[in-house]
Order: sequence, then structure tokens, then C-alpha cells
Amino acid sequence: MTVEHEEIPFDVLFVGGGPASLAGAIRLMQLARENQMELEVALIEKGAEIGAHAVSGAILNPIALEELMPDYAERGCPVEGIVRDDLFCFLTAERHYRIPIVPKQMHNKGHAIVSLSRFTRWLGDIAEEMGVNVFPGFTGKEVLYASDGRRIVGVRTGDKGLDKDGSPKSNFEPGIDLTAKVTIFGEGARGSLIKDVAARLDIASGREPQVYETGIKEVVQLPEDHYFKTSRANDIHLMGYPLGMDPPGGGFIYEMKGNRAAVGYLTALCYENPGLDPYEEFLKFKQHPFVADILRGGKVVEQGARTVSTGGYFSMPRLVVDGGMFIGGAAAMHNTPGLKGIHIGMKSGMLAAEACLSALNSDRFDAEALEDYPRRFSESWASREMFEGRNFAQGLAKKGLLKLIYLGSQYVTGGRGVRDFMPLEEDYRTLLPAERTTPPETVDPKSLDGVLHVDKLTGVYLSKTIHREDQPSHLMVHDRELCVRVCYPTYGSPCTRFCPGNVYEMTADEETGEMQLKLNPSNCFHCKTCDIKDPYENITWTCPEGGEGPGYTIV
Repeated sequence: MTVEHEEIPFDVLFVGGGPASLAGAIRLMQLARENQMELEVALIEKGAEIGAHAVSGAILNPIALEELMPDYAERGCPVEGIVRDDLFCFLTAERHYRIPIVPKQMHNKGHAIVSLSRFTRWLGDIAEEMGVNVFPGFTGKEVLYASDGRRIVGVRTGDKGLDKDGSPKSNFEPGIDLTAKVTIFGEGARGSLIKDVAARLDIASGREPQVYETGIKEVVQLPEDHYFKTSRANDIHLMGYPLGMDPPGGGFIYEMKGNRAAVGYLTALCYENPGLDPYEEFLKFKQHPFVADILRGGKVVEQGARTVSTGGYFSMPRLVVDGGMFIGGAAAMHNTPGLKGIHIGMKSGMLAAEACLSALNSDRFDAEALEDYPRRFSESWASREMFEGRNFAQGLAKKGLLKLIYLGSQYVTGGRGVRDFMPLEEDYRTLLPAERTTPPETVDPKSLDGVLHVDKLTGVYLSKTIHREDQPSHLMVHDRELCVRVCYPTYGSPCTRFCPGNVYEMTADEETGEMQLKLNPSNCFHCKTCDIKDPYENITWTCPEGGEGPGYTIV
């Protein structure tokens, strides 16, 4: 069947509704007004609404926001609180030890604590007020190229109303071709479209691979008389237990208004033990005596999961191609030593917008014309901040005391450390065979009370994740026989553990007793851990139908 796709042209198209794209779209409209230009700008977001898929810690360094909107407070920016003081601790199995010197990159006093879902919704409203065509519920399913196969001319959105076999139902709606002079990709970590661009246009050549951490985050409703009422520090970072020194990881607890706390734990996906389960590590973290005391009497009201690109400066791809730019987490922009990246993503979007205006004025949209964007970025505070942490992920990946030597030397040498341009190993390559490892201790199921400590499926429920059951699976397992015949005996099917939503299950066939992989794609958080960590690169995450997935409101 031949499907006709309607074409809607724009001057500039932003892909993704996160802070990088939204700040870029707002900045572009500001510039258009200043220069008395009429521009058609569009932004698509796969979530049902702006903010529905936004999850982060989140500490916001307001530097980019102040540049974008000096009057942001008067405009009602939804801030949960201001950091009064920082607390940085090392955890052993039973105790905590305050680290007297908080690394300078983690000094957050005076910064804002925000709910990223609320913050992006606020930015989305402002973008719409300024004339940006905001389209939530539309997935970017395919990159559109010119006839030469190298110049990006837009994005095709996903079809709606397909059945499990991919056949049109009675309510079928074909995707739309959104074309643009410049398409700006701000999909966040492990964007599916930028993966396509990287494969076709080789934008990652000569760069280090992107590496990731998977973060589980909850908002916990606390009793009236809670820890932060008497604590000066309302920005707490913790390392050590349960992961110890290998692999990298750590937790955070931030005070939110309304007697709530944001609590989360990140596990670096360079881990070696195939039995490790990031969700189990999160539960162990919450049950540590120090953390448990802070959260005592609490109730989980929302949960989310997401991967964060932590490779940093040397992992950034080429930032422009003919007709396209790459911003924010999609381009590995993150301050890994400082554990924050919203401000850097916003700044990249704003700089891309400024370069767009120059291109529009010259009516040239090839890579050379768009090169103003990487030039502006390289001269910005955002680039300097990333450069200082350029070897941090590499140092973190070292083992034992060697890790401290590498990180300590970086701290005193402005980021260089023992040597510069240290290599990174792709996360899917790091697993050891199960026979060479010892399975980590698991959390006692009896400790999951369904209130403060919840299992994976309850977490999915608390994320308000919804997918239509009768649609094609957006999770592509390319060779299921490999899963059963090779991955299961070698690694014990790590997908059944690294997925925070219990999407993957290895079960025995009732008749033959043979093992088989079962998928529950309706549980998917869209964190993309499976796309990153599968040891055989046998899983590909793609966008489901637009408007589906998590429905975050406060994380």
C-alpha cells in the first residue's frame, strides 16, 4: 500500500521538547522579533504534552536561564527551592561519612531545585506564547534527506493507528513530513534520529563513544516533621554504598516544596557484572540507614527513569551537517563532574538559534554556513565548563584507588589529569560472562512495602506510563534465538535486570520447557538502557506511537 505523507514546511524545526530545544526556540523567536523577521518555527515532542517525558535530578544553574529571560522569576518560573547548602557523603553499608571538601563543580549554593517536568512545561507555554508551533504527541520517526542523501531537509512523524502487524486500522493516520531549512535535534540522550544521522553522515568519527548512566528517580511525599526542617543542607549527594567504588554511581536527595523530596540513584552502564540490576541498587540506596532516616514516613508519589550521556567533551559529535544541528544531551552535552546539564543544554540551543538567524539572513544552510554554531559554542562558558571535565568519565571508569588518583590529578590540573584525551569504552562491551562474576545481593522482597519502597511494576504505575497494546512493538529484538542460545547461557539475560520497567522476561515454554524471551513493551519508561547496554547490540529502541510512554508531572 502506498501512503501519501502531507508536507508542512517551516523555516526551522526543533526535534524534542526538552530544555535545549525549548530554550533554542524561544531564543530564535526573540531574535526574530528584534530583527522584525517573520519566521515559521516548529517543535515536536513525542510525549503527550511538554514535560511528560522530562525527568532529571534536578539542580538548575540559572546562568543560561538568566541570559534567556532575565525576568524569569517574575514570569513564574516553577522553582521548588533554592539550595541553602551542599552535603557530600560517602556511604558504607551501615554508616555515612561527611566529605569535608565538596568538589567545586558540585557547589550548588544559590542554584535552583526544579522539577524538570514542570520546568519544561513552563518553557513550552512561553514558546507557544511567542509563536512557536509546538506539537506534542508527535514522534520523529524518520530523518528526511535531500536527493543527494546527505542534506537533512526535515523529519517524518510516526504513523498512528497501526495494529500489531503494522497494518493500518480504521483510525489510521499517516505521518507528516515536517520540512525545514534547518532541523535542530534535541532528542536527549541516545536519540533515535541522531543515531540514524551518525550512521549515515559519520558525525562521530574521531570522537570518543558516548557513555551513559541510568538514573532512577522518585518524588517522595514526606511527613510534616521531616529532615529538611532542621537541616541547613537541602542538596545532598552520596557515593559509596551500594555500588562501592566500582562501577561509578551515586545518589542524590533534594528538598522540594510541599514537604517533598527528590531522591534518585544513578548507575554507570560501564558495569561488568551481568547480574547487576540498577533498580535493585536504587532500593538498597534508599534502605541505607542514613537515607532511610531522611525519608522516614514518606510515600512515593511519582517515579521515573532515564539515561544520561556522561562522556562529555570528547564524546560530542560534529555539531552541524548540511541542514542540521545537534544540541543538548543528544550531543553528549553534560557537566559530568558537576552532575548537572540543563544549563549547558539550554545554552547550546540558544547558540544554535543565533547561528540559525545568520544562516537565514544569508539564505545558506549547508554545514559551512551553520558552522557559526560550533564556533559560538567553543567560545562560550558552556564549552569551557565541559572542557574542564573532559576526562572525568574516563577517570570514574578506573578501578579502586586508581580511580582516586586519576580524579584527584584532574581536580588539580584543570581537567587534564594523568593524560589528555583518555579513551572510553562503549558500555555494551564491558560485561563479563556470568561465570566470572558473583551475583550481587538482592533486596528482600518483604522490605517492599508498596509505600516508600515499591517494586518495578508499581514504579511503572507511578510513572503513569501508557502504551496502546495493539500496536507494533517499538522495541526491536533482532535475533531472539541469539537471546536464548548465546546471551542466556553466557550472561544470564542481563536485559531482564538492567531494564527498570521489567520489560524483558526470560520464561520457559509450557510445552517444551525451552527458554524464550517475552517482551512487555507497554512497561517501557523510554530510558533506552536496553539500546545501550545489550552486549550483542541486539536491541534497538524506536519511538512508539506519539503521545505514549510516561506521563510525568512532578519528577
